[in-house]
Amino acid sequence: TLMARMATVPGLVDLDTSMKPPKPTVVVDVKRDAASDLGLSVGSITSTLRALVAGQTVGDWRAANDQTYDVKVRLAPEARDNPGDLARLSLVLGGNAAVAADGSMRTVRLGQVADVRAGFGPNQINRRDLNRESEISANTSGRALGEVSADIRQILDASPLPPGYSYRFGGSTKDMQDSFGYAISALLMGVVFIYMILASQFRSFLQPLALMSSLPLTLIGVVGALLLWRSTLNMFSVIGVIMLMGLVTKNAILLVDFAIRARAGTVGANGVPTAGLDRNAALLMAAKVRLRPILMTTLAMVFGMLPLALALTEGSEQRAPMGQAVIGGVITSSLLTLVVVPVIYCWLDDLGDWFTRRLLGRKRPGGSRQPAAITPK
Repeated sequence: TLMARMATVPGLVDLDTSMKPPKPTVVVDVKRDAASDLGLSVGSITSTLRALVAGQTVGDWRAANDQTYDVKVRLAPEARDNPGDLARLSLVLGGNAAVAADGSMRTVRLGQVADVRAGFGPNQINRRDLNRESEISANTSGRALGEVSADIRQILDASPLPPGYSYRFGGSTKDMQDSFGYAISALLMGVVFIYMILASQFRSFLQPLALMSSLPLTLIGVVGALLLWRSTLNMFSVIGVIMLMGLVTKNAILLVDFAIRARAGTVGANGVPTAGLDRNAALLMAAKVRLRPILMTTLAMVFGMLPLALALTEGSEQRAPMGQAVIGGVITSSLLTLVVVPVIYCWLDDLGDWFTRRLLGRKRPGGSRQPAAITPK
């Protein structure tokens, strides 16, 4: 039923299953109560049938051509061709009932302790984690793996399974899900490490937030570039996003660092120290002075990734989304950094001033709360 429904999924090809047509078998249903009364267990019956039907190797024989062959003892073919022959096989009793009064071994026919009949059984039985498993495998063509997997999941969710049955994905779908989980963890750790380094270098907890505001801007370019190239969000494009976390931050660092130094009076438009500027003038000067190096590094990265994004060589289409994501993210973040980062910097700077005024105000012993004196720079 599932195979017929999955065959309608666009992009799903080479559909196959491990459930092959059943093959003829001889079914032996042991009458456990009767066998137990005679001292027989399922294991003893199974081992006896294995020796009689499949045979047991008792030694080897060397032929005249110096080839060694196993010597296997088992019933003749005419004694094991049909279920009736197997039902007449003799089994030696176990326990106290095994020996007769005259000292001979007592036997019982297999048909007395089991039902032997012709039937059908599975061609093969697959197991995973000690459970039976029926595997459905396929390939994708013309569509992204994630889209095809989503359609298959909808079919499985809409198909009621019997009690005790469940489904799970494996193969490339499982590998992709695991890889995305690892990539998201690496992305979060990268953001945390970037913040820690920026906070230690700028000696501030708020200014790194202004610098890192350029990180979400990369997603705009990444999505736009993937849509433009009609590509997909796969493992390689996620790797490109992780690369962008370090690339786009340096543009904001160039801008904000120059603005901070211009406000402190340690650098001017021509690199000559000048009097400290106000915040808006410092940001405008920083955008003017740092525009050229930002564009140079952006264009160098874009043209360096262009051959990878165009997938010029055979088999490179798999890695192309990484270059496409980097190109789109770098272009968008470089342009928006000149607008968004200064605005965020101004907001956080005002927030820092407000916190400073609140924290510097302290209550004198026995008096009212008085603001502390603040000396302007």
